[in-house]
Order: sequence, then structure tokens, then C-alpha cells
Amino acid sequence: MRYKIAPDKWKHFFVGIAMGAVLESIAWGIWPAYPVWASGAVFLIVLGVSYGFELFSLVTGIGHYDVMDAVASIIGGILGMGIGGAAIAYWCF
Repeated sequence: MRYKIAPDKWKHFFVGIAMGAVLESIAWGIWPAYPVWASGAVFLIVLGVSYGFELFSLVTGIGHYDVMDAVASIIGGILGMGIGGAAIAYWCF
């Protein structure tokens, strides 16, 4: 069975990619000797920002609260972390 993914989930996914790539690049610049710690910190930030934005929507009533939006952002963020890490590794090593 094929499932259609809602357009707003794609928006969260693509924003997650950008967020993960930018944060991963910054973290590797700050902690070049500790890439695993940098990636762990970025993952926690992506997790916090993605779900925190949904909690903000729930508490304030601004926007629409949906846990799957946070999941889409987190999945995109993980992909973005890989892209950012690969770019840094390519240019620096």
C-alpha cells in the first residue's frame, strides 16, 4: 500500500536537512578534535528544536501541533547531519 506524505511534512523534512547540515558544520568547526561529540551535540539540538517547536505550537496555539512534524524534522536533521559532516570531511581532510 502506498502512503501519500502531506506537503507540510516535506517542509519540515527539508528544514530539518538545512538545520542538520548547518549545525553539523558549525559543530565540527568548534570541536574539530571531537567529531563524535560534535555530532551527538548536534543530534540533541536537532531533537530539541524539532520537538520544542511543536511544543511551542501546542502551548501558544500558534500553528498546528503534530508529533509527526517533529519526526519529519528529526529525520531530515539526521540526513542533513550526514551531508554537513561529509562536506566538512571532504573539504578539510
